[in-house]
Amino acid sequence: MNKEARRISVPLEKNPYEIIIGNGSLKGIGEELTKAGFTSGQKVLVVSNPEVAEAYGKICMQSLEKHGFAAKLLEIKAGEKYKTPQSIQKIHDAAFENKLERGSLMIALGGGVVGDMTGFAAATWLRGIAVVQIPTTLLAMVDAAIGGKTGVNHPCGKNLIGAFHQPKLVLIDPYTLNTLPEREFRAGIAEVIKYGVIGDPQLFERLELLSNFTKLDELEVQELEEIIERSAATKAKVVASDETEKGNRAILNYGHTFGHVVETLCGYGTWIHGEAVAIGMIAVGELAVQVNSWSRSEADRQAKLIKKVGLPFNWPNLNPQEVIETLRTDKKVQNGKIRLIMPKKIGEVEIVEEINYEQLLKCLDSIKG
Repeated sequence: MNKEARRISVPLEKNPYEIIIGNGSLKGIGEELTKAGFTSGQKVLVVSNPEVAEAYGKICMQSLEKHGFAAKLLEIKAGEKYKTPQSIQKIHDAAFENKLERGSLMIALGGGVVGDMTGFAAATWLRGIAVVQIPTTLLAMVDAAIGGKTGVNHPCGKNLIGAFHQPKLVLIDPYTLNTLPEREFRAGIAEVIKYGVIGDPQLFERLELLSNFTKLDELEVQELEEIIERSAATKAKVVASDETEKGNRAILNYGHTFGHVVETLCGYGTWIHGEAVAIGMIAVGELAVQVNSWSRSEADRQAKLIKKVGLPFNWPNLNPQEVIETLRTDKKVQNGKIRLIMPKKIGEVEIVEEINYEQLLKCLDSIKG
């Protein structure tokens, strides 16, 4: 176990937990579960996808077995098109076959899709059993694995079926990023940029000063761990203040409202999540300029950084009416009004409901590729 692992507290009133960040920390998952109160003999279902399981499944299972856990590994297909109730049934079937009890545990070993589905399966098995998140993509490390949002997609929209179910522990091992494709790594940087815009201007400036960070091997381990730590700490702080998104937690959706439109209408898989969020940040940034929420210079800084990473930034050619209909089904619509997270300056955003559909479409038309 990495003795110098970074630890971040998520101080929720009822379900506090730790985020542990350390290169090589996956080898210590059994030890960390014991520290978290789990005991030898407890049944554990590890859910992963084939690529991640092949690379890291053995390390995880050996650590669990070393500490006396009765662990089984289930491999499922990952990717947005597999994020369905049918996939949840496969996890539930495995839970039944392996006789998981209320004191049992599910572990998500994989990216955001595996984490979301495993979390939802845990939330709904026997009315809720424990889940631990071990994210293996940058996007999941800084975003999806933290905060307890779980769910699957509905044909009419992303993550429309879900539940809040906080993990008992989040273990982040940057070593697992070594097998992550470059495109997925860049997509994760989109979420890191988001944290800079919504609450950490120093992180944003730090990214601006980095000469190369579009590939994992361009970053030193310490630099990578610090980027992950700052991002995770920002999310932990927001989640702790508003666990079930009744207020300020909505700022974490910066770029996501438009991003979900892109994912839904372009078809899941055309753009991966972080890429869609990058397009969404460009879109809402331009809208903010048009309604005088923030300055052109700040919007240009955001756009320059997104382009520097090699992320997409042009709005796709979508049917305007379909865009409006998709926006109307978004989870963040309240009383028929769409809630947008609008930037005021780098490091500060606000929740706005006064934007109308005409303004939205005018903005999106101005940034089409």
